[in-house]
Amino acid sequence: MSSQVRGGTRWKRFALVMVPSIAATAAVGVGLAQGALAASFSVSGQDFKVSADKLDGDNLIQYGGLAEGHELGTNKAVQHPVTISGFSHAEITNMCQSLVTPTPLGNITLQLRTGHKGKPAVADNIYLDVAELDADAEFKNLDIGVAVGDASHNDRMKPQAGTVNERNKSAFSQRAEKAVLTNVRQKAWATTAGTFKLPDLKLRLLGGDQPCYQDEK
Repeated sequence: MSSQVRGGTRWKRFALVMVPSIAATAAVGVGLAQGALAASFSVSGQDFKVSADKLDGDNLIQYGGLAEGHELGTNKAVQHPVTISGFSHAEITNMCQSLVTPTPLGNITLQLRTGHKGKPAVADNIYLDVAELDADAEFKNLDIGVAVGDASHNDRMKPQAGTVNERNKSAFSQRAEKAVLTNVRQKAWATTAGTFKLPDLKLRLLGGDQPCYQDEK
């Protein structure tokens, strides 16, 4: 059982999200090296876990970036490599989000559950800054290798505001008209959304390490 409290970047465990080929993985790595930036706020010193039975998303855009923040308990600046995945609309079935935090009383797990009882969670203009993901994925009308600054993104889902500058407009991205993920297991540093509707929301503080899923050994 592992805690979600981490300071530095765990490079060996860094996994790019939903990339369907080795060539695409290499290209996203180039995008990171060219200076892509994640959302224009400082992320916390903790990542969090998300699980879901299904994520049904429209107008996927995906590219590499860096989430910038500080190490937990210090002012040391750190950067976390992420894949930024954006959807114009997403419906998430049986979603769980968890964060394990150390306290003087021992570890405490903040756990959120929603999107069950036949009512999925619904998000519009959502961006996910993801470090790791395991899922079964299906894409419709997939384009691999589109420059992240390409003007044709304006007719679909655009890159997240503040994440593309003159240095990285030619960096790798991919997009799809639709992306359906099932059996989702994800670690992320940030999520932003224009709107996020969470039906039957249940928020709990639980004693000990009780994440949404356990890491594979």
